[in-house]
Formats: sequence, structure tokens, C-alpha cells
Amino acid sequence: MANAPRMAPLFGLLAVVLAGPAGAQDAKTLTVTDDRGVTVQVPAQPKRIASISYFADDVALALGIKPVASTYMTAGREPDFLLGLTKDMKQIGQRAKPNLELLSEAKPDLIVAIRRYTVGNAPQLGKIAPYVAYNMELLDGSDREIAELSKILGNPERGIQLNKEFRAHLADFTAKAPKDTHPRFAIMWGGQTPFAFHTENTAASIVAAIGGDNIAGKMTPGREFGIDLSLETMLEKDPQVLFIYDSGPDRPHENNPIWQELSAVKNKRVFYVGDQWVETNGPIAREIVLREAAHYLYPDVFPAVDVKAEAARIIPAEAQK
Repeated sequence: MANAPRMAPLFGLLAVVLAGPAGAQDAKTLTVTDDRGVTVQVPAQPKRIASISYFADDVALALGIKPVASTYMTAGREPDFLLGLTKDMKQIGQRAKPNLELLSEAKPDLIVAIRRYTVGNAPQLGKIAPYVAYNMELLDGSDREIAELSKILGNPERGIQLNKEFRAHLADFTAKAPKDTHPRFAIMWGGQTPFAFHTENTAASIVAAIGGDNIAGKMTPGREFGIDLSLETMLEKDPQVLFIYDSGPDRPHENNPIWQELSAVKNKRVFYVGDQWVETNGPIAREIVLREAAHYLYPDVFPAVDVKAEAARIIPAEAQK
């Protein structure tokens, strides 16, 4: 598989992470250089974490820590891959438009944010609490992001362990996947013109690693991690499996006559997937997407996935209460 070399374990780099960007300042703070290239003083082992995106929720819960505030992807929906535990957190708006007043009311001592949605209001966020931002887009970055945040949260060893376990599981699923078939797929947001993820995107990388052939192709260096794909283009590339982010009942793409001509639609291999397929860089999301992808690509080889059961295996019992 063309993508296999990119899946190689990054364990050597993780040792550097432990001594790297999140460096010791004193017993009470750490110095962190985030994905903006900005150096930030953060509290050692913060107690009140606010997450703009589900990434910090994912990492913190895997470490047995409950954040105090979180944005959401779809209003009123608590993600199954986090066991619905976000219901116990203060809701601070949609991830692309966090409500700073509600965030301030949560009194966080650390804000962990998705970079592309928060660079513009970084000064305001920094006035509320120390603020670090990560890209949260590509599988190649997820090991580092998990390791760095785990160190900030006071449990670097668990972060390293989670990364090693995922890489071992990815290798195992890849080895067990059929070698003589490479289903064409796309992971996309629905709409009049669907937006599909390039292969380097975390979820797409996972599907490609176990044998899928991504019709959106690879990223152009320096460009976005996804691309608008018209239904005419999709028909030309004719995906056999479609993963569509389930953002609600409005599905305008299904009203286009071309939609019914796609092989994935004809063969009933269109899957409306949960938040973990967009917010995939955390340790819980990655593991669940791997298992779901394997089942959807090769249903005769890999079993169906109970998302909550898989999440409960990773989140310590004390954090599930």
C-alpha cells in the first residue's frame, strides 16, 4: 500500500517530545510551544481544562480527567465516542465560534483549542486563561499532539502508551485486511458541493492504511487538508464506500440525481458517521475510527463496532462517573 510508510511508528520522536516543547519552567508551570509557534506558560497539571474542539476532551478523558468546558460539533448532541460525558461540561458554543463569555464563566486554568478556528481571537482567549492551539488535522501530527498534551496534563507516560497501542492496533488491522481489494472511498461533509478529506487527514489516513483508495487523493503541499468535490467529479471517480459526517437531517446532496448513480449509493455502502470521524486526532477517536473503518470496508472480516463499549475500554472508570 502506498500509504504504509507514513504509518510507521514514531516512537523515537516521542522521546524528544517528552523533553521538548513542553519544557519545565518551575514546579508550578510548564513552557509550551504550540502549533502557532507561540510560547505559552501553562500551569503544571491544570485542574480546569476547557476544550475548543473535542481533542482535549478526548485526551483528558483517556487520562482519567474531566474537562470543565467544551465546544460541540452539533448542538444538543453529546458524542458517543466520549460516552456522552460532555453533558457534564459547560457548553461554550460550536467549535468554529466559541462563546468567550461562556468560556470565561467556566473559569478554566487552561484552554486547549483547534488552531484554525481560534488564531483570530487568540488575544481574547489568552486573557481568560493560558491558551495553546494544535492543528488537529493530520495523522502524522496526532502522536505528537497527544504526547504533548498528556505531558501538560501530568501523565506523559500514558500519552506514550496510548500512541504505542494505537500504532500496534493499526499494524494489526492492516495485516488482517484483505490484500487483493482496495475499495475506493471518500470521507466528506455533505452539501450541495461535498467537501472531502485528503489522504493525509487523520481519518482518511486510517482508512487508506487498511487498504482503502481515497478518491480525494493527497494534499497539495501548503494547501488545505480537504477539497470540494462536485457530484459530477464524484461520479467520475465513483467511490464504492462513502463516509459522510452526520451533521443533521439536512442532506442536500441526496437530492441531486447524480447521487443515485454512485456505486456506493447503489450498493447501500453510504455510512453517516459520528463526530470521531471529524475530530479524529485524539486517542479514543482514532481507535474507534480504525475499527469502524475496518468493518465498513470489509464487513465479512471485521465485526461491527459498539462505539460506547470501545470508548469505555479506554476511559478510566473514575472518569465515567
